[in-house]
Amino acid sequence: MKSKLKVAIAGLGHRGKDVYAYGTTHFPDLVEITAIADTDPKRVQLVAEQFHIPQEMCFHSAEAMIAHEKLADAMFICTQDRQHVKQAIPALEKGYDLLLEKPISPDLHECREIIEVANRCNRKVLVSHVLRYTVFYQELKKILDEGRIGEIISIQASENVGYWHQAHSFVRGNWRNSDITSPMILQKCCHDMDILTWLTGKTCKRVSSFGSTSYFRAEKAKEGTPERCTDGCPYQAECPYDAEKIYLPNREHGVPVAITEWFDKVLTLNPTEENIYEQLRTGSYGRCVFHSDNNVVDHQVVNLLMTDGSTINFTMCGFTHENARYTRIMGTMGEIVANMESNLIQIYRFGYEPEIIDVSKLTADFSGHGGGDVLLLEEFIRYALGEPVKKNTITTLEQSMESHFIAWAAEISRLQQGQPVDMDEVRGKIRV
Repeated sequence: MKSKLKVAIAGLGHRGKDVYAYGTTHFPDLVEITAIADTDPKRVQLVAEQFHIPQEMCFHSAEAMIAHEKLADAMFICTQDRQHVKQAIPALEKGYDLLLEKPISPDLHECREIIEVANRCNRKVLVSHVLRYTVFYQELKKILDEGRIGEIISIQASENVGYWHQAHSFVRGNWRNSDITSPMILQKCCHDMDILTWLTGKTCKRVSSFGSTSYFRAEKAKEGTPERCTDGCPYQAECPYDAEKIYLPNREHGVPVAITEWFDKVLTLNPTEENIYEQLRTGSYGRCVFHSDNNVVDHQVVNLLMTDGSTINFTMCGFTHENARYTRIMGTMGEIVANMESNLIQIYRFGYEPEIIDVSKLTADFSGHGGGDVLLLEEFIRYALGEPVKKNTITTLEQSMESHFIAWAAEISRLQQGQPVDMDEVRGKIRV
């Protein structure tokens, strides 16, 4: 029997703890967690107890774990955006293969540097573009590659962030301010830039973009709105962004219970009502959405001109009732309407009866990004063990960089009031 892949996990937030650590339990014969690190000692203790990690293999920071002699074959880097490369480079130089959370970095200098180091050290790095691994997008890719709708001419795609997700992650949460994390088009939508170029097999030539923080600003607050939702806000009943409605279950106009439970695990390891209220009274998640320190956009449109003359229009918006992706692909012989929320792919070949593919009949696992999280994890484990992988799916550093280049071009264009940006400039000359 082949030996298990030993992994160390840097960062025990939602991705590190709930997705990757618990995800390894799907593959007990292939992988074993040997070391963990997080700045929150309670998270370290919890994961250590659940996965039987000895105390000497538990660390108070990713840096402390990486500085130690090599503890595993591979490392999952699940820390914040601006920490990724600074932790990844010494880990590569120590001999770890890496599963790296996206985005690689908000700094293109760092993106280029990590590629150089990975190649020099001959290490394997997979970036977590999970959408490629879903059964939904695998099926859509197969249909397009078969030429069922002919040559792709234009795509309309949208990411509906969901009003509650926008408020939680991008107004109050970890990714609210690009000065400390990443621009939203990179942090949230590099997934979309990756999946759109992967589906089409095309290369982007030029990008233009518009977007702003139009609503979640102090001047939008009504008179008398307090700094925190728990400070007796007179508009609580009418405000869908009220923190109690998002984080406390069974409240009027509340979000789905499954979402509330997910968010509450971010607030506290022990999500009792008392502990949740304490976090809302004192932490960032209880702040009024009009009185936070956010600066990332709440809506953005991006236009992509591909090298063959085809076009893609992408819209990201935080003002939607659901968190879902829609795609309309228009070709010379037909069109496809794909809805990841309903798991339906509708094929309209010109002159033929419509065909509807229900992806829910192709798989039973839609946990974590439509089932992509578990499939990504399995791919990395097998990749690191030297087993065969799906060459059309796996997202190496070089493959992932194209999505980052497009996202950066979109942000540059947005900041220049929609001025088109040439992709060759971003890829080779511009230093952001």
